Amino acid sequence: MVKKRSPLEICADVLRISKEGAKKSHIVYKANLNFKIVNEYLTHLQETGLITFPSNNEPLFKTTPKGLEYIDQYTRLTRTFNTA
Repeated sequence: MVKKRSPLEICADVLRISKEGAKKSHIVYKANLNFKIVNEYLTHLQETGLITFPSNNEPLFKTTPKGLEYIDQYTRLTRTFNTA
């Protein structure tokens, strides 16, 4: 049986994929999500300052420094609970 990912895990996945910059289609395939769901997560991540949206100068979604901090904290937290 496939384990369902939590919203926090999906956010971390999207942010990891976007660390160096990523197109939306790349995020969809790497995160194993559909476009509708990815749009919802990208909007939430942008509203909370964790990811930047593409612009004329930068055509890729990119994780912000705040998003990198989220990844670090999420990773530390999951390691703590997985080793307990």
